Amino acid sequence: MLFGKSLFQSVVDRLDDEAEEQPVAEEQTFRIKGLSTGFVAEPDLAAAPGTGVDQRLNAYLFLMPENLPSEEPEPPAPPPPPAWAGRLSPQEVAEDLGIELSDDRDRLQERRRRFARENHPDRVAADYRDAATLRMKIANGLVDEAISSHDLRSGR
Repeated sequence: MLFGKSLFQSVVDRLDDEAEEQPVAEEQTFRIKGLSTGFVAEPDLAAAPGTGVDQRLNAYLFLMPENLPSEEPEPPAPPPPPAWAGRLSPQEVAEDLGIELSDDRDRLQERRRRFARENHPDRVAADYRDAATLRMKIANGLVDEAISSHDLRSGR
């Protein structure tokens, strides 16, 4: 307690006294304290004398064309079909996989990964995802069947 007042109360009293001492600004200023004068122009410097109209706005609008044509963007061209777009039969997918009778388990898995890199539905345009999904289903079935027959041949 300082002179019969708490510290908080003495700070509040001092802030009240400082607020009363500051003169009330009659005009609104457009200055930001600490900002150099080059950034903010005085309102009456930019206005035409006696009009109060900002000439910078008029100069900007003068540069703009009056009648802008409303240009609607053209719809994007459809993506080109992938090279395999017409090859959806199991025989054609088997040719694209290139499965051979001599392939071992690792080689078959490598063929599956290579095929998926080129044909996976996530890698094609949305228009072709159904066809890519069908191709991947057929390819996975063919590879699984080849692995099963390899395991039977090798005695696994």
